[in-house]
Amino acid sequence: MNDIVSAPARTQPGALRASLLVKAFDGREVLCRLDWEVPQGRVVGLLGRNGAGKTTLLRCLLGLSPVDAGSIEILGEPMDEPRGERLHRIGYVPQSFDLFPWMKVGDFLTFTAAFYRRWDTALVERLLAEWQLDRKKKIAALSQGQRQMLAIVRALAPDPDLLVLDEPVASLDPIARRDFLATLLPLVRRPGKTVIFSTHITTDLERVDADIALLRAGRIALMRPLSELRAQLRGAVLTRAAGFTAAPTLEDALSARVREGQARYVIDTGNAEIAARLQTLAAREDARLELAPLDLEDLFVELA
Repeated sequence: MNDIVSAPARTQPGALRASLLVKAFDGREVLCRLDWEVPQGRVVGLLGRNGAGKTTLLRCLLGLSPVDAGSIEILGEPMDEPRGERLHRIGYVPQSFDLFPWMKVGDFLTFTAAFYRRWDTALVERLLAEWQLDRKKKIAALSQGQRQMLAIVRALAPDPDLLVLDEPVASLDPIARRDFLATLLPLVRRPGKTVIFSTHITTDLERVDADIALLRAGRIALMRPLSELRAQLRGAVLTRAAGFTAAPTLEDALSARVREGQARYVIDTGNAEIAARLQTLAAREDARLELAPLDLEDLFVELA
């Protein structure tokens, strides 16, 4: 099975570039010579199974966790350590927000604003009102979802050029998720603004029409616009009376597995030769061949 990373031509400094990243825990490599390039001005959804290393990757990219090998550039500069002017251009929302529980919401935001050259007070006030966050309430008294929304406010207020979100809406109800996405998109759909966020909620990625990056086996196995994935990737199913115990080899298949006795593949119809290979394989195995489009959740299940 082949990986299908698509790297754009570099006409300007990218938002992010990682080369041959290695990160191991207790002797197990979580990131395995990972390469990844994200151009400016894109919204990228990072998908991967639980334990695939999504949080580890994001923390390494931002300099919050040291790498064992490899190099990182953020906004065109080496990410030797998180410091200097670049920090004013990066927003980050971790999986959980548990800082400063004794502070009130308003005091926390005033305190945070002092560290940034750009701070959009009007945006802060609008988001606090829209998301019903009480300035006078202590952070410790907020629900987990409200804390996450506060973390998002903090990340958006400096008008970052790169916004990194690690499961930002996992604690939010469906209505709050829609409100967040409705607020986020107008802010980031501007020249030079880039968003990278990991999530398991594939419907959110479909709603924002994000580029999709798949982390699998310690590497970025796929990086494509969602519209392209919908247009070109298909599920192929081989069915025969005797069933299958293992999926026959299909060159250039993006995934191959057996489910309920059927051999199932994901193929890229942009590959002119794979259709002929499928027909030949079906005839050889005396199997019926069916092709069907896949939504993003199906793609995630099949590829991850």
